[in-house]
Amino acid sequence: MAGLLLLKLLPPSILSGGATSTSTPRRRPAPIHHTTTRITSSSINATQSSSSSTTTPATTSASSPAAVKLTYLQFNGWLWELPGGFRVLVDPILVGNLDFGIPWLFDAAKKTLPNSHPQPDAGLLADLLLITQSLDDHCHLRTLTQLAAIRPGLPVVATPNARPILSALPFTHVTYLEPGQSTTAAAVTVLATAGPVLGPPWQRPENGYIVTAGKNTSVYYEPHCVYDAGFLRDRALRADVLITPVVKQLLPADFTLVSGQEDAVELARLLRPSYVVPMSNGEFDAKGLLAALVSTRGTIQAFRAMLADALPDAKVVEPTPGVPLHLRFDDNDNNNNSSTSSSSSS
Repeated sequence: MAGLLLLKLLPPSILSGGATSTSTPRRRPAPIHHTTTRITSSSINATQSSSSSTTTPATTSASSPAAVKLTYLQFNGWLWELPGGFRVLVDPILVGNLDFGIPWLFDAAKKTLPNSHPQPDAGLLADLLLITQSLDDHCHLRTLTQLAAIRPGLPVVATPNARPILSALPFTHVTYLEPGQSTTAAAVTVLATAGPVLGPPWQRPENGYIVTAGKNTSVYYEPHCVYDAGFLRDRALRADVLITPVVKQLLPADFTLVSGQEDAVELARLLRPSYVVPMSNGEFDAKGLLAALVSTRGTIQAFRAMLADALPDAKVVEPTPGVPLHLRFDDNDNNNNSSTSSSSSS
């Protein structure tokens, strides 16, 4: 496990030369007033009889502003619903704990959505599975084994580094993207961006993604806040929603495991999002010899203050695990008026 953790030590790959600062998001957030039910349906284990079922996308009103619904599944996992109802499942851990196959060294469980509690049927809802990295906290073998058995035809977009894992599973539609490559699934375009290098410097980097749907509504996701600033800047890439860690996670000797804080602010400067959604991928209940080695630096409050100076019109919206978070955008003008909605009911 120590070797696996030490593979994640690279600091953010921000290239030399500062990005141009702007205080205006690329699109205007719009007020939203949805109410939704917390996702607490039965687990993947209880639904294997549905292996031949297909997913019917939810509908979105054509008269409404563009809308994105995000459900945080803890660790690095998400379920997104994009304009048109297209659902993307990202880096899921839905079966068992996270232990990298060495539980005596490291064994982590979700805090808010414990595995003893019914898990979301996220795998059955998804229209696309997105995998950013090849290690178990992103490409979780126990989850993917069961998901592939239930839905072998689910389209998968992944880093080529995950090929040894995914090729052994019965998924039939897997697309591997190098940074800079893109693919289209239904009405959604997925562009791979460069993430961290988990190994020697000459190794291929892992992936981040910009996923675009509807009228160019886009979500950027990279779970370590590691990015190639030159790539983003040279291509003038933008995102309406930025999902990123904002609190740094460190190993001994001040090695960066997950970045955030000023690096997350710089990422926001580059992408000019309307919404920044912090992810708390370091919040879990862990045991084992290595559980005490990871420390944190910075807070969400400190990030808010830095972002307010750099991009004052961007809104920071914290997700509640398991509770869908609704974000909307109005393309009619450049005035900034926004609200969000997330609620739960039993």
